[in-house]
Parts: sequence; structure tokens; C-alpha cells
Amino acid sequence: MDQNNLVSARELARRNALTFPNESSEYRQARDELLAEEIELRRHIERVAEQRRALPPGGEVTRDYTFRGPDGEVTMHDLFANKTTLVIYSYMYGPNRERPCPMCTSMLSAFDGEVPDICQQVAFAVVARSPIDRLLAFKKERGWHHLPLYSDTTDEFSRDYHAIGPDGSDDAAYNVFTLKNGAIRHFWNPEMGPATADPGQDPRGAPDFMPLWTVLDTTPEGRPATWYPKLTYDLAR
Repeated sequence: MDQNNLVSARELARRNALTFPNESSEYRQARDELLAEEIELRRHIERVAEQRRALPPGGEVTRDYTFRGPDGEVTMHDLFANKTTLVIYSYMYGPNRERPCPMCTSMLSAFDGEVPDICQQVAFAVVARSPIDRLLAFKKERGWHHLPLYSDTTDEFSRDYHAIGPDGSDDAAYNVFTLKNGAIRHFWNPEMGPATADPGQDPRGAPDFMPLWTVLDTTPEGRPATWYPKLTYDLAR
């Protein structure tokens, strides 16, 4: 993005011709001011994405990680298939959990429909520490169709790439890897958590991968302070 040739966000907002029935002049003025901020946010997101893409090579993956999928054992190299980039989401569903993490499950449910599109560009895998049969049973229960699930049978990958907390509990993680000239390297992890959280907010990454929160952020109520997704709901209420 060429910063030198950008029209100011306020000017772009001024050019906006949208209005809605019966809105007040006060609403339109406030909405245009917000629109200018939204344009600046879009531009900042793109600047950050450019900076991310320009990262130097990350650490080389030297361990021979193996996982168990529906058809047996696979290597990390196998997960790339015919792509040069691999995204691995570490799902909080370890063998000691009675049920999987509702937050992870909510996000993965949204990802499920996107997997065919994602995999046109990069490889994608979901890794958890539960046995593969347990993961596949929950996939069927949840009605997922496309998520590629794998079991980390040794915990080595999960431990090295921050999917296990200091106390041995599950932790969610999102890691991107590259494959070039036969070498696998780590590319990016959000690296945001309690240490980087702002006052009064739950730890969150940027970008936020949860479509649920993206939708709620557009509403007057915003994100609830104490509510989190559940695995099931009483829909009669």
C-alpha cells in the first residue's frame, strides 16, 4: 500500500453518499466520523499485514513431528500436501478433558465451512492431544464436514509450539509454517495473551479470528463482559 498516494480518511468519509431512512443529522455526523476511523483501521490492518509478510525466516523445525489422522500416521511434512504454507490450529481437547473447549469449538465451527476455500491457498490442520477416534467422534457430533483433525500422540508439537500451559493443561495456539527447499520453518504465532492484554479486556489477538466477536462488535451491546459460548444451548429459552 503506497502511503504517499492515499486520500485522507476524513475526505473519503465525506465522499460517502450513503444515508438511511429517517436518520438525523447528528447520527450522520457521528457515523461519518466513525467511518473515517474505520478507514484508518482498515489501513492499519493492511500495514500490519504487510509487516507480517515481510518477517525474516523464523526458526527451523528440526524435530520430526508425527501425528495420527483418520488414515494413520502422518508427518508434519505430509500436512503441507502440495502447498508451501501450513496453518495449524491447536485445539483445546486433550485426553484429560471431558469435553472440548467451547471457545475453540465455536471458532472451529465457523472455520469448518471455510476450509475448502482456505485450502485453495494454504494447507490447514487442526491438532489436538486426544486420540484420533475421540476427535472424529466429536467431529460427527458437531456436524463438521471439512475440518482436518489430527492427534498429537507424543505431545511434542503441542509442547514446543505453546499448546500446553505451564501446568500441563491445554492451551489454544495458532501457528503458521513455511516449506522451502525442503526446510520447514516457523513463520508466525499471534503471541498475545495475559501479558499483552489491556485493562478490563480478556486476552485477545489481533486479528481476532472469532467471527462471533466480529459480529457482536458491530452491535450496540458489543462483546458481553461475562458471557462465553457453550457447546450446547437450550433453544426453547
